[in-house]
Amino acid sequence: MLPSGNLELMGIPLRHVTLHGHDVTYRLAEAGPDAPALLLIHGLAGNSRTWKDVMPALAAEFTVLAPDLLGHGESAKPVGDYSLGAFASGLRDLLAKLGIGPVTVIGHSLGGGVAMQLAYQHPELVDRLVLIGSGGLGREVSWLLRLLTLPGAEYLMPLFFPPLVVDRGNELGKAIHERGWSVPHVGEMWRAYASLGQAENRRAFVRTLRSVIDPGGQTVSATDRLYLAAAMPTLIIWGDQDGIIPVEHAHAAHAAIPHSRLEILEGCGHFPHVQQPERLVELVTDFVRTTTPLEGGMRPFRAALLDA
Repeated sequence: MLPSGNLELMGIPLRHVTLHGHDVTYRLAEAGPDAPALLLIHGLAGNSRTWKDVMPALAAEFTVLAPDLLGHGESAKPVGDYSLGAFASGLRDLLAKLGIGPVTVIGHSLGGGVAMQLAYQHPELVDRLVLIGSGGLGREVSWLLRLLTLPGAEYLMPLFFPPLVVDRGNELGKAIHERGWSVPHVGEMWRAYASLGQAENRRAFVRTLRSVIDPGGQTVSATDRLYLAAAMPTLIIWGDQDGIIPVEHAHAAHAAIPHSRLEILEGCGHFPHVQQPERLVELVTDFVRTTTPLEGGMRPFRAALLDA
């Protein structure tokens, strides 16, 4: 059984660091100087707390870093660039400041797109790649996210995320938890919804959303570059009931990345790390133990480009 998911009680508190004048928050659990390092990247409107059910167990064997991306969680929400490239550069700088790396990068949803961008821009920092219900692998995405990219949607959002509704929902969630009931994926979706009750969070959310999605679907795609990951150990994990990003994207990415591993979790939706945490820890641990880290920096990428 996994230990309790309360990160604070497990001794994994939120920490702060300043990068380029902005406050960046993160959680770090260090397993020792020789332990492999994992970088966990959350999804849109999420934060590092999304990993609470897997981070303590992973930290038994690995050094685990889980940041709040800029515009998310307790990190700063400046007016600026919220593209995948900007997120990847920010993670590069965070790793450098903390003296961590190279790392196995694990990205969920939007975080999967950021993980692929980090591997593409800075392969010397990435040992392995784990994609969980990842964005950036096809056009299809939830209709609600597409709707929120429409012109003027940001001005209507306060009507859909009023503080009174958020407060009442939080009270209901607390009551449900106290009674011992558990609907983990609903709770995760509620936390994302509740975060948009604050104006600065909504502004950052819209900027991030529009950097990767338009009314027709996802606009940023890694599919034409997936062949470059042939030399990088890659694990793809998806829920077969994912209602945000279809599981067909997992099968297509697996076919496009030679030697990749594919794990489809039955009865699971968009949040495998919340819905099936023990299975996810098992898969990630086995993957890191049984694969050899990518070596050579840009050399494997250059070889793939020359062969294309």
